[in-house]
Amino acid sequence: MIRRLSFICAIFALLLVAAVGTVSAAQDSTMDKVIHAAGSGTVIGTPDRAQVTFSVQTENPDVKVAQADNANQMAKVVDALTGAGIPKDLLKTSGYSITPVYDDSTGGILNTRIKTYQVTNTLTVTLTDVSRTGEIIDIAVANGINRADSIQFMLSDAQAQVLRGQALKNAVANARADADTVAGALGVNITGMGTVDITQSYTPVVYSNYPLDSAVAGKSLAATPVQAGDITVNAQVAVTYTY
Repeated sequence: MIRRLSFICAIFALLLVAAVGTVSAAQDSTMDKVIHAAGSGTVIGTPDRAQVTFSVQTENPDVKVAQADNANQMAKVVDALTGAGIPKDLLKTSGYSITPVYDDSTGGILNTRIKTYQVTNTLTVTLTDVSRTGEIIDIAVANGINRADSIQFMLSDAQAQVLRGQALKNAVANARADADTVAGALGVNITGMGTVDITQSYTPVVYSNYPLDSAVAGKSLAATPVQAGDITVNAQVAVTYTY
């Protein structure tokens, strides 16, 4: 009986030691002191992609005639663009609509009648050579494009990745510099890192409703000048440092 009681007491003592060790470890982990630092980085890059969106718009009292005229005109535009070296897979129909145009002179809502039908076929052209943007606009206008929508300058996936990496490095360096400054002021040394949160973005450069003066005049008087501008890539990081 005494031997059994001694054995039970020994087991209880071991469990108590294990429990004390666990509590001590938990208390040690809560003693970690941290510095939360946020940093941002910015890199200016040159766009290497452009998307030009424009339309052929035709109008006729007979909707079938308006459709046929539009189809013929757009086919001429597509042939001219592919003839200029733009691959067909970079030409995309991004909109098509048939809109009735009402005669307002009849007076009253009940007396309105359809005067003509307006057919709009919108084409988006992606350019891998940004320097050809003005040239492509002129070719399209000369072959039937008569409505402009927008030009959008962007980054290719490869270029965006390079610039994003640079922006992230700048953001991390700025966060660490702030953390080192705080640690120095506190008289402590940074010993490690905890969590890291990352955010990054860039905004394409967009020009809407660019002028088609040469289309109105019916001829191209001069090459269309188009400047791509710069794209800003931003990155932000939030880092937890331990000391």
